[in-house]
Amino acid sequence: MRKALRWLLALVVLIGTVSTASAATAAEPKAVDIKDRLLSVPGMSLIEEKPYTGYRFFVLNYTQPVDHRRPSKGTFQQRITVLHKDVSRPTVFYTGGYSVSTTPSRREPTQIVDGNQVSMEYRYFTPSRPEPADWSKLDIWQAASDQHRIFQALKPVYSENWISTGGSKGGMTATYYERFYPRDMDGVVAYVAPNDVVNREDRAYDRFFARVGTEECRDRLNGVQREALVRRAPLKEKYEAYAAENGYTFDTVGSLDRAYEAVVLDYVWGFWQYSTLKDCADIPADARNATDDEIWTSVDTISGFSFYTDQGLAPYTPYYYQAGTQLGAPTIHFPHIEKKYVRYGYQPPRNFVPRSIPMKFEPWAMRDVDTWVKRNAHHMLFVYGENDPWGAEPFRLGHGARDSYVLTAPGMNHGANVAGLVPEEKALATARILDWAGVASAEVRDDPSAATPLATFDARLDKRDVEREPALRP
Repeated sequence: MRKALRWLLALVVLIGTVSTASAATAAEPKAVDIKDRLLSVPGMSLIEEKPYTGYRFFVLNYTQPVDHRRPSKGTFQQRITVLHKDVSRPTVFYTGGYSVSTTPSRREPTQIVDGNQVSMEYRYFTPSRPEPADWSKLDIWQAASDQHRIFQALKPVYSENWISTGGSKGGMTATYYERFYPRDMDGVVAYVAPNDVVNREDRAYDRFFARVGTEECRDRLNGVQREALVRRAPLKEKYEAYAAENGYTFDTVGSLDRAYEAVVLDYVWGFWQYSTLKDCADIPADARNATDDEIWTSVDTISGFSFYTDQGLAPYTPYYYQAGTQLGAPTIHFPHIEKKYVRYGYQPPRNFVPRSIPMKFEPWAMRDVDTWVKRNAHHMLFVYGENDPWGAEPFRLGHGARDSYVLTAPGMNHGANVAGLVPEEKALATARILDWAGVASAEVRDDPSAATPLATFDARLDKRDVEREPALRP
């Protein structure tokens, strides 16, 4: 009888345990895979997923209206990527202002906050271009509205703090996004962002080239640039053969002669944009006595003779369109070259866009952004390189700015970053980024000098070298 009672009691306890466990299991929601969450966003579709240890990396298309003011007037597919860490981590919103890379990579703020990264391809860069393309809808407000819609779509998935970032044209893009949608982001980190607020007054660039680096280095570069124009006739023959061999044409810029001079006039700018002072050792020291091949090779290595061809310009039509309609473009002088050798000077962006695309410059666009930053910058960090020509006209902060900074990395070029700042400023910038992302420790909030990136540096994921592009372009 006792055995029967004990058996009955054990059975009741077992049934109760199973029932309780079943109820608990039924009450717990089933975890939803991050890919499913992303693809549940209306308008989102998967192109591919690529593996990377510690992350999941997705290449996606997102349906955007061609005109955010009139969404019913057509759509296009905008390519984005998501480097997924964890929904409990902050998210960095990156754009380079051009096409997006489909290879997993992590921008500096992403490594600092150990977060997720959403990267956006800028509208009208292939393949994120409407067909047919209404070029009047390529402007800074429409692009900022692209970012705003992506943020709104993904914020329910990544609910922690967001920081926008970008380098060069991407830094400009992050700034414009903040100007038009200042409530979206918790912070902005804009790298090497030009601010050509007064497009017709570019003496700041002339002053920059008169003092950058050392006199010896400037003399070497100026000597090669001048010599390339002095020897225009024999080097153009070499260019003609090079173009014929590769099937290059010159319809957009107008002639091989115009293209040749454009490449040569980019030479000094291109050196300081992508190289450092130590690279001067590679520049011919005595240009007058250098061979034609030495002059050609030096110019081609830095400027790239393929760029001002139709084939080289085509992928960058959206940039030159924007430069000629809103962004502005620098114009510099060449006091070291006699006027008889310079036929065209720095050519306007109009010359690098097919004539079938109409363009009209809007001088108020950059004045508006410049004024807004001075009066309203909040949680914004601008990082420039001391030897980068694009930093000759930087963004500046006014009395209305709050918790915002403009910092310059000594000796750095267009690849300037937080890591290249002097130690005190590096710690300050890192601490502010951590705080804006909502992941600063109590120790860092009390003492910014204790701030360090939260994620370990990964040589493959955290490529820090400036992405080299031929020609004068941010």
